[in-house]
Amino acid sequence: MKIFELPQSTIVNRAIPKNSFDKFTNTKQKKRLSEIVDRIRWANKVSLDTVNLSGKDIAEIQLFDIRLKKKEDISDILTIIDRAIPYHIIFVLGFEDEIKYSASQKHPHPVNEDNTVIDWSFTSEWLSVNDDYYQLNLKQSLDFIFADFCKQLSGKQQEKLSLAQLIVKQQKIAELNKNIAGLQVAIKGTRQFNKKVELNIELQKQLKKLKSFN
Repeated sequence: MKIFELPQSTIVNRAIPKNSFDKFTNTKQKKRLSEIVDRIRWANKVSLDTVNLSGKDIAEIQLFDIRLKKKEDISDILTIIDRAIPYHIIFVLGFEDEIKYSASQKHPHPVNEDNTVIDWSFTSEWLSVNDDYYQLNLKQSLDFIFADFCKQLSGKQQEKLSLAQLIVKQQKIAELNKNIAGLQVAIKGTRQFNKKVELNIELQKQLKKLKSFN
């Protein structure tokens, strides 16, 4: 499958053995990777030498084409791969005639040079290959290309936020959703009227904060 109609100069088309990540996985993770992932292909490399664009924070963007045996959430497996490779990666997941994207902003681990730290992961829904509307816009810089794609995945492409600002926003939204879910559970499990009122007041505050982010 040709990804994003990228220039010929970016094509790598190299198979990556699944056991390449053995030293980063435990027995359970290794088994899961084997059972769910059919094959991993290093499809493209977007860098200064392939598209004549450089970046301040990003040196290269790798595109990995991953075909699945089962249509399952493999975010845990993608995290393992992402942490093991220092370059920014755009994952293109395929199952039958459906496709899904994932990309994570990350930075080097402060102590362990063999690992990177994931700041935030942006993921699309599953969609038909015929309905795929995501694009990799090769302009300005590698930083712009990656940030623009992450914004597409987040649905926030029109917002005038840097990628770092968008990640902070997404983290706050995730925290609020977690708080709201916890409060809803607590309200259902509380019999005391006064306590229930107190929790409902806090729930409304959290919902109001969440609404302000949308």
